[in-house]
Amino acid sequence: MAKQNKIINFMGLGKIAFAISALLLLISLGSLATKGLQFGLDFTGGSLVEVGYEQDADLGKIRQLMNEAGYQDVTVQNFGAATDVLIRMGETHDPKLGDAVLAALQAGETQKLELRRNEYVGAQVGEELREQGGLGMLMALFMIMLYIAFRFQFKFSVGSVLALAHDVIITLGFFSVMGIEFDLTVLAAVLAVIGYSLNDTIVVFDRIRENFRLLRKEDAVEVINISLTQTLSRTLMTSFTTLLVVLALAIFGGETIHGFALALLVGIGVGTYSSIYVAANVMLLMGVSRDDLIPPPKEDDVVDELP
Repeated sequence: MAKQNKIINFMGLGKIAFAISALLLLISLGSLATKGLQFGLDFTGGSLVEVGYEQDADLGKIRQLMNEAGYQDVTVQNFGAATDVLIRMGETHDPKLGDAVLAALQAGETQKLELRRNEYVGAQVGEELREQGGLGMLMALFMIMLYIAFRFQFKFSVGSVLALAHDVIITLGFFSVMGIEFDLTVLAAVLAVIGYSLNDTIVVFDRIRENFRLLRKEDAVEVINISLTQTLSRTLMTSFTTLLVVLALAIFGGETIHGFALALLVGIGVGTYSSIYVAANVMLLMGVSRDDLIPPPKEDDVVDELP
């Protein structure tokens, strides 16, 4: 394989990238330890009321009417269409809560409103969702580590799992620092980020492994720089087109999927960066070399070579 004319020295910025990652991780972990995540109704438990309007609903007016009626910590958002409104609140379940909310909203409207749903998510269910979601992420990282170790090599698996953990922590830290609600849609986005970042990392790893076997004179840093340069256009085009779609969802998708789209925006951006710097830096720190990828000759082969 011929070396490209211009090789980008990615690893020359390895120390700067390490410092940036360390700073972001410290901020994220510090915020998670002090502020925590602002869990949504899915995790904390509470009531959910869905109301149908004949015309487009004014969410600001609805929030004002709910506050005037004495309901605090209320989340109001469109659900699908602009005429469907979803109201989340931490109230104790009451079968008549939906009727009370409908009456409070109807008092400020001339159009006819329709109560479509009045549900309650118990705190126990929310706690189980939180625990199962955390266990799901840990299990996913563990299985990914086994897969990478089997397909590539143990040093590759450590680099990939640390890069994925880096992406997840920074994404969670962003939601903690900004105080954005964390619900099941955001959890789904975090799991999607793991899959996206893993795919990107595997593409880079596959080229690194191939170049370690083909480029005999280059050292590990040069091989990684060449591999990252060769996969850069694919990485940027994939990330750019994905981010365009996710950005459209974040802007025009409404409040229902805003957290989902926002988590993907942060996660994909950080995941693209970690595939280039975090995973490769970890491998270099662990001393990855050509010997790790080329199996030693079998004893039978050594005997055959003897005169």
